[in-house]
Formats: sequence, structure tokens, C-alpha cells
Amino acid sequence: MEYLQAFILGIVQGITEFLPISSTAHLIVFTKILGWEQVGEKAFVDAIQLGSVFAVILYFWLDIRHIVTGAIAAYREKDWQKEEWKQIVGIAIGACPALIVGYLFKDVLPKSILVIGIASIVMALILGAAEKFCSRKRGFDSLQIQDGILIGLGQTLALIPGVSRSGSTLTTALFLGLKRATAARFSFLLGIPTLTVATVYESYKVLKDLKSFGPLVVGIVSSFIFSYLAIAFLMRFLKTQSTWVFVFYRLLFGSALLLWVA
Repeated sequence: MEYLQAFILGIVQGITEFLPISSTAHLIVFTKILGWEQVGEKAFVDAIQLGSVFAVILYFWLDIRHIVTGAIAAYREKDWQKEEWKQIVGIAIGACPALIVGYLFKDVLPKSILVIGIASIVMALILGAAEKFCSRKRGFDSLQIQDGILIGLGQTLALIPGVSRSGSTLTTALFLGLKRATAARFSFLLGIPTLTVATVYESYKVLKDLKSFGPLVVGIVSSFIFSYLAIAFLMRFLKTQSTWVFVFYRLLFGSALLLWVA
């Protein structure tokens, strides 16, 4: 039974990690509804995010290699205006706020269904505002260091269950005038350091006390497969479609949770 539960949690983790709908919120709600709190405890759920880390690195490997090699060349040439240098510095600095705030407040952040419902609705309204009023004209080559910093600050909001790391960074990027696909691409790249550090930290804690590696491996593999599919879907989707479907989904999801609490 633990293997089946781990596989299903990996599916939920994989699909919701990169869509702007909050993986943490869905995993908390899912485990509460089915009574899977034991296998779905935070440390285990955070550990199966390794699959999501592998998926996002694999999907954006060419981007990562291009940015890193370009940044190294810029450093050697002292060319601080090179696109890749601005991008890697923006990603590095942008990852810091969420890592620092997450470490300092990891044990005091609220995880109630009420908070998730409210956060889901509030972020739906903010994403809707970004979709409605922002220009969305800037491409990937226009990214500046300050974009990474601002999107990184937006990422700290994702520490609140129901906000969504993908949702908060995507929304911030849209407010900065980035095209939808560019906003998603950069938000994923910026999220790699944060997701990797947090996942490795939690995985280490789990591995120390783990008696059976089987369910964890199943969860990681499941998370990897469905994370990759979710990333591929979203990148194709946002090239031609808006984010309104996620706005409406978040409103319905949040409203359903508030009704459940009531």
C-alpha cells in the first residue's frame, strides 16, 4: 500500500509543482482527504521532489549549459553586460531570499486548509490582474539582474501553502512585462537552485531515518515522469494560450476549501 501511495503522491507532486496551482497545497489537501498523513508527511513529500528537480534540470539542460558557459566567458572577458552574465547573476541573487526566509521560518509557516484556500484565491486574483493589465512584450534576451531579484522576492511568497512557487514567480514575471513563455521559462530556471537546495536538505533528513527505500524511490520516479510532462505541457501551452484557466481553477479550488472549512 505504501508503494501505491508513494506513486500517487509522486503524480500529484509532479503535476502540481510546475503548474501555477501550488504543489504543497494539493499534497496537504490530498493526504488529509485520503488519510495518508503518515506516508504524506512533509519530509517524505519534500524528498520525492528530487524527481521534480531531475525533471526541470533535464528539460532545461541546454538553457542551463548555455547560460553557464556564456557566464564563464563573460567573467573571463570582464563583459558584465553579456546576457548570460545578467541571467546567471539574477538567478543566483534571486534564489537567496526564498532560501533564507524558508530556512528561518520553516517551522512557523501556517499549513491550515483555511490559509491554503485564502492564498489560492488571493493569488488567483493577482495572476488575473497580471494577465489582464500587463504588456507581455519582453523576451528572454531582455532579462536584467533586477528581474531576477524581483522575481526571486516574489518566490518567497511561495513559502505560504497555496501560493505556488511557479505561480508567484510567473505572476511577478508577467508584471515585469515578460512574455508568458519567457516568464515560465525564467521562473523555472530561477526556481532550480531553491528547489534543489530545499529538496536535498529534506532528503538528507529522510534518508537518515528511512527503513525502506522502496516507497521513496517509487515516489521520486513518479514525480520525475509527471514533472517532466507538466513542464513540457506548460511551455507549449503558454506559447499560444493565456493563464486564465489557472486563474479560474485556483478560484474554484480555494472556494471549495473555504466551503469545506465552513
